[in-house]
Amino acid sequence: MKVVLFGNREFASLAWYVLSHDSPHEVVGFTVDEAYLTDATHHGLPVVPFEQVEQFFSPLETRMLLPIGPHDANRVRQRKYLQAKSKGYEFISYVSSRAITCPDLDVGECSMIFDGAIIQPFAKIGTGVIIRSGCHVSHHVEIGDFSFLAAQAVTGGMTKIGSHCFLGLNSIVIDNINVAELCTIGAGAVVTADTSENGIYVGAPARRRPRPTDEVSSP
Repeated sequence: MKVVLFGNREFASLAWYVLSHDSPHEVVGFTVDEAYLTDATHHGLPVVPFEQVEQFFSPLETRMLLPIGPHDANRVRQRKYLQAKSKGYEFISYVSSRAITCPDLDVGECSMIFDGAIIQPFAKIGTGVIIRSGCHVSHHVEIGDFSFLAAQAVTGGMTKIGSHCFLGLNSIVIDNINVAELCTIGAGAVVTADTSENGIYVGAPARRRPRPTDEVSSP
């Protein structure tokens, strides 16, 4: 299957490499918003403006993948997903051959699971999810759409991670915890209780840190 990747920087390069060396797919080009189009090629392949991508890579012949980081609470990845959908594109997902998964893995489209990740039975991975190297997703865990798990993040059994969440490096969510949508779990944090929506949680045990919008101005 021919694939066009969104991006022209390091994460897009990583996706190009793993697809080229560890998948049956053929990367045929890259696309970025025209305002960020600085070079005509990337890894010897054409880079085209996203606004006109369908004129260069037909949605009838090419699928797309969005190696976009957790910018703006993963909303950038969701926006590009919806925009590409409106152009008629379908998406691949990538699961590393060096990840440990079950044959009946339930993973949504446009997701990426990198090397060394462990996804146990009955886990469900949503649409547009990125799970980096060395993560452990335990049994009966649900990872919501457009979430991002940084390297070595761990989720205990029966946990539920809401949509648009970010779990930082080496963070831990213990068993039977619900992480509400739009939460950021800091690097090394240990979540031992359910979280509230749009929270930043740091420390061990993790505590909510105020966002600017949470703070009350002094009289």
